[in-house]
Amino acid sequence: MDMTPKLAIRLNALTLYGVSAVLILAFYWQLAYDEVPCPLCLLQRVALTGLAVGPILTIRHGPRPANYGLVIIAALMGAAIAARQILLHIMPGDPGFGSAFLGLHFYTWAFLCFVMAILWAAVMLTFGKQFAPQPNAPARNTFDVLAVWLIIGFTGLNAASALLECGFSGCPANPARYQLLN
Repeated sequence: MDMTPKLAIRLNALTLYGVSAVLILAFYWQLAYDEVPCPLCLLQRVALTGLAVGPILTIRHGPRPANYGLVIIAALMGAAIAARQILLHIMPGDPGFGSAFLGLHFYTWAFLCFVMAILWAAVMLTFGKQFAPQPNAPARNTFDVLAVWLIIGFTGLNAASALLECGFSGCPANPARYQLLN
């Protein structure tokens, strides 16, 4: 199967919806279960947002190998942060940080998401036809544009939440409350 630029753009939009779903779930869990994210959790959310940069550039300018390279760099950064948090709680009897979702802590799910992102970007790079020069820029549709705005919106909400949590100083190691709301 040959990958056309239009199909590559659509797959990148679907990827943005997937990243948005992960951010929405994390944000929902934070509010619904009153679990303030730790500094490493916040950094993982930054890395998840970083995963979106490559697909946004692909939707805006068309497929480029560098866009997938940006995904791989963000995923490696996120995987390293998530792995650090996993290793902090690896000792038997350690309950971990926060509650579990489907039997795994969110930082473990984040690690798995970052590994999947690396695999996704590597597979996308194998379809060379998408990178062929196009006479016209691929047309964007509402589905693609909505994916971009959704990720921008949830990035903004997460940034506002981090500001409320940390205030204008460093974030507490074990946050229990929002600094700016007290």
